[in-house]
Amino acid sequence: MNIDLSAEALDFGAAALGAFASAGGDEIVETAERDPVGRAAAVEPILTELGAWELEPRGDADELEAAAALCRSAGYWAVPYPIAERLARPADLDVDALVVVSDHDPSATIAGLDLTLVAVSLTGRRSRAIAVPSDESPRTSGFVSRLQLDPLDEHGADDVALGLVLPVWTLLGMLDRALELTRAHVLLREQFGRPLAQLQGVQFQLTDAEVERAGVEILAKYALWSIESGHAEALDDALALRLAAIEAADIVFRVAHQLHGASGFCDETTLSWLSRHSLAMRRLPVGLSGTGEALTRHLGRRGLTGLFGAAEQTTQVREVVAP
Repeated sequence: MNIDLSAEALDFGAAALGAFASAGGDEIVETAERDPVGRAAAVEPILTELGAWELEPRGDADELEAAAALCRSAGYWAVPYPIAERLARPADLDVDALVVVSDHDPSATIAGLDLTLVAVSLTGRRSRAIAVPSDESPRTSGFVSRLQLDPLDEHGADDVALGLVLPVWTLLGMLDRALELTRAHVLLREQFGRPLAQLQGVQFQLTDAEVERAGVEILAKYALWSIESGHAEALDDALALRLAAIEAADIVFRVAHQLHGASGFCDETTLSWLSRHSLAMRRLPVGLSGTGEALTRHLGRRGLTGLFGAAEQTTQVREVVAP
């Protein structure tokens, strides 16, 4: 079993990272908050030039890995556009994007975008979706819009796994950046005459956060491999990945904010923007408890397999990723 991304996928992700940087980097999300109507015009040309919409992640393993790498690069810059949702669109419907939603209060980060949507519940029920207009500022809403659903069919079981896994790759990119920013901060700031990075307590916190981030990276690769291989347990793996990713994000952003101090909540600090726009991914379609409940309900009396299985395997993953 080889869960590493191909060299081509990694190269594509690096190219995407550079393209977003050249297009403004952190300014992309800042501009989108000020002008939410223009966010599509700012982001879509970059994706078109990269050839993002030519990817067919459902039909080719290499292109699925390239899609994951693209989502991770977008997350690094907190690009305010539903890239993962567009890449997850089903092949049997003429729609622009697929969003996984909860049965209660279905919502997605598609406010202000002219996209045709299909929504799929965690149980595989698909619906046509229309965004409900809202006057709420993207600063507080994170571009989240409620959806009106028109039931379509019950054939979305295969859509759910991909619809859950690709957004986690976006969240992984956010965790990459949050830790990068925090490392730079503690190397620069001094306390008691020496850099914060030299304090043992700070080192312990950063190590804990990095173990969580690296663990999610390994599990994200495994869940992607599970989809590539057509495993019957792909949805189990996707739900377990999302559960682990939400838990890890809570820890990583808590550590990042603690070590940044008050400045981490100010818009002058990039971490503030990154943290704020990660919330929708951590809460939708369901949060930590809802994801755990969905996983428990789906598994029934079965157990998880592979990297998500026995406690001994989880321990091995932590030993691998520990610095």
